[in-house]
Amino acid sequence: MAYKSAAAEPAVVPARTTARPPATKPRPSGRPPRRRGTWTPWLYLAPALVVLAALLVYPIYQLGLISFLEYTQAQVSGGEPTTFQGLGNYRALFADSQFWQVLLATLLFAAACVVSTLAVGCALAVLLTRVRALPRLALMLAALGAWATPAITGSTVWVFLFDPDYGPVNRLLGLGDFSWTYGRFSAFALVLFEVVWCSFPFVMVTVYAGIKAIPGEVLEAASLDGASQWRIWRSVTAPMLRPILVVVTIQSVIWDFKVFTQIYVMTNGGGIAGQNLVLNVYAYQKAFASSQYSLGSAIGVVMLVILLAVTLVYLRLLRRQGEEI
Repeated sequence: MAYKSAAAEPAVVPARTTARPPATKPRPSGRPPRRRGTWTPWLYLAPALVVLAALLVYPIYQLGLISFLEYTQAQVSGGEPTTFQGLGNYRALFADSQFWQVLLATLLFAAACVVSTLAVGCALAVLLTRVRALPRLALMLAALGAWATPAITGSTVWVFLFDPDYGPVNRLLGLGDFSWTYGRFSAFALVLFEVVWCSFPFVMVTVYAGIKAIPGEVLEAASLDGASQWRIWRSVTAPMLRPILVVVTIQSVIWDFKVFTQIYVMTNGGGIAGQNLVLNVYAYQKAFASSQYSLGSAIGVVMLVILLAVTLVYLRLLRRQGEEI
């Protein structure tokens, strides 16, 4: 039987076909490609944006507009026409020495409230992770009860507790008829206690949820390495909770800088001779007690600018440290 050599037959090489890319329209240089569905998220957010515009943007616009006008009781009643003052209201406000005293008092009081609220809330959040289920439930219910109490109700109760004649606190502390609302610093301290009491539950619950989300292996490894509880919080827990701490800090700054009800109720409108005034109560007195609505609106604009500046500076510092917000 004869066999044919494989070398005798020529190798058949399949023809190489090159697929041409589909013709595409040349893209203009410097323009990124359009992605489909770019407007879809905005369509879903449109109802919420409309509500926010109605509740926030328009009132802020009106606040800024009134701050540039002469708007007193005469203009409200229609007795005199409204005139444009430009920066006149702001010049009058910045020339008032009482405004700078109230601004300094507001900044110091808000800073003390924020630091105290964060300290108490974070300490109790760590405590919740150390106690058993029943004490944890009791502490959570007590904190949520304080959080749910209206500000005016809580302020009235605290005034009664520290009343020089009928309050039980002075009797327990042996202070006799000492009046907490008479002195400037004691009145601010009393209001600070009430603000912390009604504000720490938000910090406590939020930080506690963040701690429970941290893997237990990380905390256990730090404990096995011999780290103390304070060192674990400072070097392990707090850095991992930084995004949450940013949120609660900014919220506390906004809330405590705008304190009104506690100061107005507990110090009877700002204390003796206005010694316990903060910007919110000061704006209320200028706008409604003195019928200088344009001046009160100017104070509101100043407060808005300060809050925006503090929040933006705080976020900028965190971004410089490489934190994701």
